[in-house]
Formats: sequence, structure tokens, C-alpha cells
Amino acid sequence: MPPEGGLTLSEVAEEFRAACQAELNAFKPGNVHVFRAGHGMTVATFERAAEVAAVRLVAGRTVGERIESAVKASLGAVGCNANLGILLLAAPLVEAAFTSGPDEPLRSALARVLGRLTVDDAAAAYRAIAAANPGGLGRADEHDVAAAPTITLREAMAAAADRDRIALQYVTDFEDVFAAAAAYDSHSETRETVEDVYLGLLGLFPDSHVARKFGPEVAERVRKEASAFATRLDVELDRDRALDAFDLHLKAQGINPGTTADLTVAAVFAAKLQARG
Repeated sequence: MPPEGGLTLSEVAEEFRAACQAELNAFKPGNVHVFRAGHGMTVATFERAAEVAAVRLVAGRTVGERIESAVKASLGAVGCNANLGILLLAAPLVEAAFTSGPDEPLRSALARVLGRLTVDDAAAAYRAIAAANPGGLGRADEHDVAAAPTITLREAMAAAADRDRIALQYVTDFEDVFAAAAAYDSHSETRETVEDVYLGLLGLFPDSHVARKFGPEVAERVRKEASAFATRLDVELDRDRALDAFDLHLKAQGINPGTTADLTVAAVFAAKLQARG
């Protein structure tokens, strides 16, 4: 629903674009960023996708509509799935920003939004996921995105939560996102802060995208490598050289921790919305 007070459509769209750009400006090993392209995509791909998605995110009337229209706009603009995970996380945050009460914490409003998700929201999200074709929630014995849903979007996400970290956020009221947002908010808004948030998430749990593409063993190995790397990075004299080496190491294997990047964008976006509120 559109805002009745507080943040305006343009302000929320601006913060979404800023969060996407902050993530792209950070040297995130394995992902696309301003220092190196990768996986057949460039920074321009993600910048264009964010630009068109921002308009649709804030213009939607429901969470499902925000997801579907933003995903389709992004696909139309860049011809590939550049931001499905980001939009699945951003849409409830946008709805929460627009419906929060005076002095109400963003996460409290988000919990209410998630609790009110409908079967129609699920149907719209299913169409978006099928259009993006990420191999994400994917084909399953129950609640397959290729079929019409019979449960709410939150219930559908709960069914996928054991294999998808983005889906898990819908069950935990975005626990990972808000923990990372607090870490971001406690430091200055610099490139290094975004990198530390990303590495912290990557070292905390196996990346869902990596697990889907390469299997859980590889995802766990990457998690351990990231955790050890983050510890070493604190004492590195040449931070950029270390990040560059780890980036090349992951990209040489075709490893793209995309879920972690999506969570990083959502964390920065949540922090920015909270600062605005």
C-alpha cells in the first residue's frame, strides 16, 4: 500500500538504489563489483536492474505485486536474473517502511507485514520466480513454483527455509538481515563496512546459491575459507590485494556467493530505512 506519512515513494526508492550501489562499490570476493566483472555480468547490469526495480518496488500495492513487477521490469531491462533475491527481501522491507506506525521499529512493522502475507502474494512471487528462472526455490515435491500456490507466501517460504537462506528470512522476521544491518549501522558508511558485513555473513553460514550449484560440501568449504579470510583481513597490510586474491580464487572456480550478496543489500537497505525513520 502507498505511504500515508513518513517516508515518501522517492525517498524509499532512493535508499534502495543507494543500497544496491553500496554493495556494488564494495570489493566482495566472488561477486560482481566495480573492481571486476564476473559470471557473465557487469556492474552496469546490476545498476540498470536496480534503477528500474526501484520504481516498481515503491509503486506496488502489495508485497507480491512489488516483487512481481520489479522482477519483470528488471528482466525486461537487462535480459537476465540480476536481482530476484534482492527483490524478495526488499519488497517486505518497503511495505514495512510504508506501513509502520509513529516511532514503530522497522522490524516490528516487518513482522506484521510478513504475518499478513496472502496466497495472492505467493502467486505473484511464484510468477516472478518462474520468470527469473534462478533454480532457487526451484522444483519441489510440494509448493512448486510452477504450480498455483495453495498457501501464503510466508508459508511457502517456510517450506523452502531449510534449503534457502532468503526464504528463511520470512520465517525469522529477517533475523540475518537485521543483525547485519546493526553491524553496518554501528560503523561508518564506507566501502570497507559493506565488505565486512558481506564477509561476516559469508563466514557465518553456507551460501544457498553456492550450495544449489555446487553442493553443500563446497558451500561449507567456502564458508570456512571466508571465515578464515575475514580473520586474516583484520591484520593485512594491503587489504585490497588480499580481497583481490580471494576474489580471483573464487571466480576461477565459478563460485558466486549470490545469496550472501543479496542479504548484504537487504541489510544496508534496512539500515538506511531505519536511519530515515
